[in-house]
Amino acid sequence: MRINFELLDVRCFLGVIDLGGFHQAAEALHISQPALSRRIQGLEAAIGVPLLERSTRRVSMTAAGRQMEPLMRRLIEEFETGLMAVSDVGRNQHGQVTLACIPTAAFYFLPRVVEAFNAVYPNIRFRILDLGANECLQSVSRGEAEFGLNLMGASDPDVTFTRLAEDPFVLACRRDDPFASRDRLTWRDLEGRTLAGVSRASGNRALLDSVLGRLNIDLKWQYETNHLSTSLGLVEAGLGISVLPKLATPQGDHPILVTKELVDPVVTRPIGIVERRRGRLSPMAQKFRDMLAASWTS
Repeated sequence: MRINFELLDVRCFLGVIDLGGFHQAAEALHISQPALSRRIQGLEAAIGVPLLERSTRRVSMTAAGRQMEPLMRRLIEEFETGLMAVSDVGRNQHGQVTLACIPTAAFYFLPRVVEAFNAVYPNIRFRILDLGANECLQSVSRGEAEFGLNLMGASDPDVTFTRLAEDPFVLACRRDDPFASRDRLTWRDLEGRTLAGVSRASGNRALLDSVLGRLNIDLKWQYETNHLSTSLGLVEAGLGISVLPKLATPQGDHPILVTKELVDPVVTRPIGIVERRRGRLSPMAQKFRDMLAASWTS
């Protein structure tokens, strides 16, 4: 099946969405409003479904339009980035990299890599979708993100998972906690202590519950949160201790918190890059992906 449309058709569609109407989009694109309407009608005819719902007061996307929007944005981004890759190098390149990332990696680890990348390519913009593990995979599969940094692969045959490292679970406590003087702790040491952690719906919690259940270790999860950063806030306030992936803990010296190794057993989660099997990264996304992968071994 061959679908024919022009890049300007896509720009017209996105312009109406971003600017809220046909008149505003036509002015921004320097074409007449009837010409813009014909462009969008031609795009809808090429795809075979209506993308916009028009009324006298407002314009909104149809369900198909909402599904196509991220793909259309990717199309524009990759085209512009590809042109820049041909015509410019290094500091003169422009474009955008869109990636999905689990929040634990987005909070402490990812900014360091972005900073290093910006030192070489300062004009590249980033759109970071900080999502849960399942949502991260879906975002990559749907084409909303070029690739993702995630803690697991998927049964989806269209997605690949490249393992980069094993991220161990550690204990986080205050510096004045009795555990702070210990070099390492066992999981049984934590029994009876008040813990703050993520909810049972989290992939991290599911992994811990599976491992500790087999060992018959029962931990007291007094506080359950949606984000690990919230559990760290509870620890800082002196309301308990927390178990979380090392990647989610503050790097270097923290004025209040310390982390301790947990053993017997050492529990880890896989961290890796998820990509569409038949997808092709834009030049800048490929460069950032390579730097991201290299950072785990540096």
